[in-house]
Amino acid sequence: MADSSFDIVSKTDKQEVSNALNQAAKEISTRYDFRGVGAVLEWSGEKILMKANSAERTLAVLDVFQTKLVKRGVSLKSLELSHDGEPQLSGKDYRLEATLKDGISQENAKKISKIIRDEGPKSVKSRIEGDELRVTSKSRDDLQEVQRLLKSADLDVALQFTNYR
Repeated sequence: MADSSFDIVSKTDKQEVSNALNQAAKEISTRYDFRGVGAVLEWSGEKILMKANSAERTLAVLDVFQTKLVKRGVSLKSLELSHDGEPQLSGKDYRLEATLKDGISQENAKKISKIIRDEGPKSVKSRIEGDELRVTSKSRDDLQEVQRLLKSADLDVALQFTNYR
């Protein structure tokens, strides 16, 4: 019998992020508490830019955006904030930039591989391939056990399981 396998990847659906950004920008433009504070949420090249005239309002813009991301099924782990999430004063506005994380870094791939090796079933093998991991085993039950294990693990990267064969 051939080995069963699946891939562990970390991909962000850019269309869902764009939809969430548009919904949040629309809400920000109509909400009363954002009137007259210069609140802006927009794409700035590959980054997402949040601006307002106070640090608190900038964080409120971020909160609205994060709420829309969650409603659209995008993990907040895929959003990386600049300056540890603290708005920076730029001229008369406070700015906060965020980028989208795609792919699993070598460091995180090694962490995930170690978790599988230490806590997973013994018949399971994992191998790092670029920015994803391939997990193989003779037993599909063991592969499902690895998926449950990784879902419960506290990792700083959003994981998806693809190519389940």
